Amino acid sequence: MRDLKNKLTSSKNTKNIQSRKGKSFGYQVLGFGAGGAGAKFVTATGGTITESGDFKIHTFTGPGTFAVSCEGSEAGSSTVDYLVVAGGASGGIGNTAGGAGGGAGGVRVSPGTASGCWTASPLGSSPAVALPVSGGPFSITVGAGAASRGPGANGQAGQGGSVSTFSSITSAGGGAGAGHDCASSSGGSGGGGSPISGPVRPAGSGNTPPVNPSQGNPGGTGRPSAGGKYPAGGGGGSAAAGTQQGNNTSPGGPGGAGHQINIDTNNYYWGGGGAGSGYGIAGGNGGIGGGGGGSASGTENAPAPGGAGGGSAINTPPAATSVNGGAGATNSGGGGGGAVGGGPGMGGPGTSGAGGSGIVIIRYKFQ
Repeated sequence: MRDLKNKLTSSKNTKNIQSRKGKSFGYQVLGFGAGGAGAKFVTATGGTITESGDFKIHTFTGPGTFAVSCEGSEAGSSTVDYLVVAGGASGGIGNTAGGAGGGAGGVRVSPGTASGCWTASPLGSSPAVALPVSGGPFSITVGAGAASRGPGANGQAGQGGSVSTFSSITSAGGGAGAGHDCASSSGGSGGGGSPISGPVRPAGSGNTPPVNPSQGNPGGTGRPSAGGKYPAGGGGGSAAAGTQQGNNTSPGGPGGAGHQINIDTNNYYWGGGGAGSGYGIAGGNGGIGGGGGGSASGTENAPAPGGAGGGSAINTPPAATSVNGGAGATNSGGGGGGAVGGGPGMGGPGTSGAGGSGIVIIRYKFQ
């Protein structure tokens, strides 16, 4: 009788079958050990990188590149959350009236669905969605804050801030605050209006160009003169419009407030509007989120105090003085405060506040 055992273990065909089975089993074990479905996570470089639990945060305070070396997978992570803040505008300069506050840079933020564990977007969840990272690397633009006006620029409007960009997201720069002789402009948030009534220098519109959810708000209109008092309007902020004061004895209009967003675990406010200045009265307060305070004027011997800048940004805005508007805080998108000019009894030539620069923050799950 033939030895079937030896035949089965020694035949060429049988060895091949055993070899293929062994390899197949080995691949199955390897696949299981790697997560079965192949979970992968986004891997990238660029900016200043910090960690919060299972999440990485890339902060760009200037131009750079978000370079993606692994696009991840749905089982791990394949999208990123973002905060894109544009540069704020500078305030305007009055002549025989207050200069208006500059508008904040636009603020755009995703809803927090990609990276979890942070306060959801205050702007709403749809259609602000997390972004896929396929197609990178991505060039990052961080908008500059607008340069100040003056001294010696009596009556001039401020200047608009610059855009910030990441992937398909663009935030518009803030709109310039109006001056005695020149109108405000529209932008991410609009610049405040002048108190001059002939011709009227209206406030600028926010959310220009329009996006949904809105990236900003309009500025406040100036209060026409009564009794020689001229409070200018505050610049718009990302969360609230700039203020037109209810009467002519009030300080310059406060800047609109910015949004509180906790994408980087700091829970800062972003995009506060600059305050309007006042002729013969105090300057207004900058909006929280980096807005600069407005300057003020009284008699040469007793100038009214300047307005305070809005805090809770990366940097506290410089304080306004009785002559100069306060600047928007660096990397906050805050608008600059308006200033009075150098007319009689105004305390000397003033300088409006410069706008604060913007910022781009990207967050994703990395493990």
